[in-house]
Amino acid sequence: MELKQKGENALIDVSKPLTVTMKWTTAADFDLAGAYETKDGKQGLVYFGDKGDLKKFPYMSLSEDKGVGDTGGDNEEVMHINGLSDVSHVWIFCWDYGMVQKGKSARFKDSDVKLSITDDAGSKISVEIDTGESGNVCCIATIDNSSSEGAKFINYSQVGTLSGLKRLEQLMDIVRQFVI
Repeated sequence: MELKQKGENALIDVSKPLTVTMKWTTAADFDLAGAYETKDGKQGLVYFGDKGDLKKFPYMSLSEDKGVGDTGGDNEEVMHINGLSDVSHVWIFCWDYGMVQKGKSARFKDSDVKLSITDDAGSKISVEIDTGESGNVCCIATIDNSSSEGAKFINYSQVGTLSGLKRLEQLMDIVRQFVI
């Protein structure tokens, strides 16, 4: 299944392990990250500086940092999620590290970033970035686990521009701009 437009969503089973994969060949130093919020309002971030741990909260871990230094080729970063029973939301981000450091727009529009989420049974949902906006950070998708009706995987496609990334609140400001 593909979620091609901002706001499109699909139900997912968050009681089983999930794998989030971001691939690209564009010559850019893209990074995959997951910001999360617990059901009691605590927030955190799994990214290249804190790769997380599948055996302890938040039960998320990130693979190695690829594409360092704007290298092209078959780049892939993977985030594993081992349960979200205490988490209401996970916002999945991609940022262009070099452009964030410079405060300049990234090359999302000209890139081939592809994001997918796969469950342990092999069911896969892909998301295409759906934005005409420029920026250096993109919240590509979110896992919304806040409803008793089930968790949703949503094409978020919300872009923002940062000049340096020092606080989680900067990413959450981008999330709050989401408009369908």
